[in-house]
Amino acid sequence: MKNIYLLGATGSIGIQTIEIIEEYPEEFNLIAISGYSNLEKLIEIGSKFSLEMISVKDNHDADVIKEVFPDIQIVFGEEGLCELAKLNENDEDGVLINALVGMVGLKPTIEAIKIDRDILLANKETLVVGGHLVNALLKEHDAKLYPIDSEHNAIWQAMQGEDTKKIKSLIITASGGSFRDKTRDELKSVTLKDALSHPNWNMGNKITIDSATMMNKGFEIIEAAYLFNISIENIKPLIHKESIIHSMVEYVDGSIIAQMANPDMRLPISYAMFYPKRIKSLIEPLNFDKISSLNFKPVDYDRYPLLKLAIDCFKIGGSHRTVLNAANEAAVKLFLNEKISFLQIEEIVLNAVQNHQTIVDPSLEEIYDIDKTIKKEIFDRYNK
Repeated sequence: MKNIYLLGATGSIGIQTIEIIEEYPEEFNLIAISGYSNLEKLIEIGSKFSLEMISVKDNHDADVIKEVFPDIQIVFGEEGLCELAKLNENDEDGVLINALVGMVGLKPTIEAIKIDRDILLANKETLVVGGHLVNALLKEHDAKLYPIDSEHNAIWQAMQGEDTKKIKSLIITASGGSFRDKTRDELKSVTLKDALSHPNWNMGNKITIDSATMMNKGFEIIEAAYLFNISIENIKPLIHKESIIHSMVEYVDGSIIAQMANPDMRLPISYAMFYPKRIKSLIEPLNFDKISSLNFKPVDYDRYPLLKLAIDCFKIGGSHRTVLNAANEAAVKLFLNEKISFLQIEEIVLNAVQNHQTIVDPSLEEIYDIDKTIKKEIFDRYNK
């Protein structure tokens, strides 16, 4: 039985993870959870399981949860997330599932690696801003990093039993997001409601906006470079509006292996949770009798400038990736709060990156300092 330490329990990935745990109680034991502001959902989850720890946003929320669960250890803030990640450090059956959104997911990942705890990773920012730190630590510790994101999980599946030295390229598919059929000119008048209406996936608000700008795909390309030790020059995005092929691996002999399934995150989550076993899935299988066609087209980088920017930031290296992420987090938050227009997201991120002097090999402290500085500058400018 695996003991699950779940960061981001109230988000879309967290909720689907808990569905799997409830379906297979003989396989998984939920030990600890974190949630940001959805206290009602945290209480609901806490009432179903015998938890040892709950991590919340701040001291006030901790007091509220403590009233409900006086016998459970309640922690809060960034320190609370790190405490949860390393709880029961000698637990040989412990697995951390990091489903947090934002750079707040980096430190808990690092803490888990330091105690040799395997990590199932859905938090993109861990590798986007700290991939160099994470990979260095993985070489020093007996911890493994398994991807939950559908694209990276698909690549991982397509690599099973293969000689990874024979990989020619990785092909990461993209739905194109909420506005894939709109021109640049039409984007000037889109609304928040429009942006949150993803055609294929049911995801959290931030990742849905990142999908619409294709920043999400830029992050995934950076992640893939770190996860699979592949040159970013050999990682190609491809628009595939049906989201049935989740990614492909091209080998030197010309073979291309694709992983296909209906767009349902419970499949990659369960694959990572049960690895190396496969189990009967909770999702509806593909019915090829009903699939009339699959469509593909190359990415237009002029249409999606943030995707190109993400790739460029990886090539520049160092702290540029931190600036990219920090500016994007701030801009998306402003858009979600209806302080800026959709196209201003691009404007804010491009401006922040262009005005940054890179630090070649930033430390964890430098990463967090840069993140804080960039976000403060942006919020001060637009929250007046």
